This record gives sequence, structure tokens and C-alpha cells, in this order.
Amino acid sequence: MLSELSSADKLLLKQISGQGEAMCRLTVNWSEVNSGSWNSDGLLAMVPLLKDRLAELPGSTEVIDAGGIEQISAQGEGVTHPTGPVLRHICRPDAPVQIVFTGHYDTVFPPNSGFLSVSDLGDGRLNGPGLADMKGGLIVMTEALKAFETSDNAGQIGYRIVVTPDEEIGNPVSAKYLHETAQGAHVGMTYEPALETGGFAGERKGSGNFSYVIKGVSAHAGRAHADGRSAIRAAAQFVVALENLNGVRDGVTFNTGKIEGGGPNNQVPDLAVVRFNVRVPDPEATDWAQSEIDKLVEQTALLDGISGHMHGGFYRPPKPFNAAQQRLFENVRDTGKALGLELDWVSTGGVCEGNNVFAAGVPNIDTLGVRGGRIHSSEEFVIVDSFEERAGLSALILARLADGQMNAHEIKALMEAGT
Repeated sequence: MLSELSSADKLLLKQISGQGEAMCRLTVNWSEVNSGSWNSDGLLAMVPLLKDRLAELPGSTEVIDAGGIEQISAQGEGVTHPTGPVLRHICRPDAPVQIVFTGHYDTVFPPNSGFLSVSDLGDGRLNGPGLADMKGGLIVMTEALKAFETSDNAGQIGYRIVVTPDEEIGNPVSAKYLHETAQGAHVGMTYEPALETGGFAGERKGSGNFSYVIKGVSAHAGRAHADGRSAIRAAAQFVVALENLNGVRDGVTFNTGKIEGGGPNNQVPDLAVVRFNVRVPDPEATDWAQSEIDKLVEQTALLDGISGHMHGGFYRPPKPFNAAQQRLFENVRDTGKALGLELDWVSTGGVCEGNNVFAAGVPNIDTLGVRGGRIHSSEEFVIVDSFEERAGLSALILARLADGQMNAHEIKALMEAGT
């Protein structure tokens, strides 16, 4: 039974028992390498550490130069920002059950954030950048795989690991590698931090990031104000109309994050850049939101002397809680009971690589990482005793997928049936 430990399970877990301190220590070392999403030097500094860790597993690692990140500057021009490579590790691609693992090595903290080191909070908690989100998760993932490789059934599982440099900014360069690597896998396992209780994120919304460049006509604010056409005024009208879409369709939210542009007070501004995010619960809502955005862009273009162009789009599709997800979560919940864990799941508006893996046709659990909290803030923390707990859970999941107690083929069939 999934909820009981066999003698083989106990031998497997013995490989992880006592490794928590070493896992935590390695995570602390990684945390003190600043790898903010825009810190290409820090991201590159992480690569040899990641390669060394992946080298502890059978298989081969590929370091992929994915190019730079294309973005729109405050001047409305396209620019390219350097980033780190994508790492892809392949083991036993011909095994009967294929698992795709994903994780990221970037964090939300730039070098000038002031949040660069680890401190002990007491009560079994450490505070530091990326400890939970998600350098600790990468350590848990690889530790579970190391333990699983000692099992008699290891040959039943093949796996592909994708480690990305840009998840915190939407995987602009790595999304295609996530998609192509996930295709054909039966199940996905992603190592975003668990809820503090150990629970999982279930249903996830989809997300889109947009940059709308609006151009007007510059003129002297005193001598020739009537000759000018204010890009900021047009941007303000666009933003008000965009924000008024909130509440029109259930579950869809529009959030204006930043408006850039303008210049001296005595000049009619001829440039503005509006940056906004949209969250959607399902594909139909995605189409509706895109249609509404397109209408607002068309309306803005009708203003005298105003032109513009939109960049970006929906980069993470929604991840509904379908029958395949239900079966997978129930199996994992029951597996957790073998470790004395009471696991549940909640819907969330947050997004992650689990959305991308689901869009590639692969059911997945995306919060298998360490327990912690206050992520994306200088109060981020990890619960130290969760390293062994979560590595043990992942190792048991792999064991049950390998021996068929969790039937990966049936779970994937539910996904393909669209139920």
C-alpha cells in the first residue's frame, strides 16, 4: 500500500537519514552566491556548482547557451540582457517510465538588495536569499535521486532534469527547453518550496506580462502645448480602462506594475511605457483577456497623434486540477502518510514551471521543495528539518513510480484523455 513502508522503502530512506545537515550546509553555500535573475555574473558562478552536483548522478549534463533576454527599455527600445545557461541532465531515456524534473537557480534578489547572507533565526529556521526558493529545492531533488539510484528498481525510471536561470522573470529564454524536454514524459516533479505546512499548490492560474510602448508628439508645454500629443495622457487613459476590467470576468485580474516615460515639466511627453500583468484561470479566460487588451490598444491608436506597439504576452498557461492531477496528488498524499505526513493542496494565483510542464502535456506536482516561507522578501526562511523530510518524500514517490504502485502510464492516459 502507498501509505505503508516496505522493507525496500526503509532501506531507501536509510540513504537519506542523517544527510539533512550536509544538504542544509550545501544550500547555505549556494545561497551566498548571489544569482539574481539579472545578475549574469552570479548566474554563471552557479554553473560549476550545479554541474558538480549533477555529476553525482548517472547520465550526462548539457550546458545550453540559451542566448540573452529580450526586453523593452524605458526608452521603448528592444534590448538584450545576458543571462546564465540552461542545464539539462538526461539519464536512461529508454526506461519505461519517464520523469521530468525542473528547478531554477535564479532568485529575485539583485546584488544591491542588501540581502546577501544567511543567518540563524533559531527554532530550526534559517534566513537567507534563495534558501527556500529554490536552491534548497534543487538540493532536495538531487539528494532524492541519489538515494533512488541505490534501489533495485532504479532502471525502471528514466529522467530529464532542466535547471533554468530565469524562472523568476517568466522563463523568457528557457521556456522552449522546458517544453521540449517535458514532452513525452509521464509525470513531472518541480521543486518550488512547499507551503510551510508541507502542503502543495494545486490548481494554478495562467499569467501574462506585457509592455505597451506609446508614442505621442513632443512640443513646448508653454509656447506650443496644443501642438503636442501627450503619450503619458494616453497611457493614463489606457491604464484606467485596463484596471476597470478587474471584476468583469471571474478569476481574471489586471495589474499595472509600472508606467515609465516623460521628461522635463515644460515638455509635452512623447513616450510612455506601460508594464502590466494579467492572471487567468483557464484558456477561455486567456482568450477573453487578450481580446480586451487588443481592443484597448485599438482604442488608444485612434487618439489623435498617438501610436504604439505591444510586447510580451501570456507566457504561462493555466494549470487546472484535472483528473490526472487529482490522481497524482492523491497518490502523493497517500505516499506521504507512510512518512507520517498529512499533505493537502490549495489553489493559487501564483505561477511556476509546473504551468509550462503541464502545457507540454505532463501532469506534475510543482511544490516538492523544502518547507519555508516569506519567499521573495528579505525575511525568506527555510525549515531545516524539512530537507530530509522532503528528500524522503521524493525518493518514495520515485520508488512507487518504479514499482507501479503509482501507475505513471494510467496517470498520463488520464491527461491525454483530457478528463
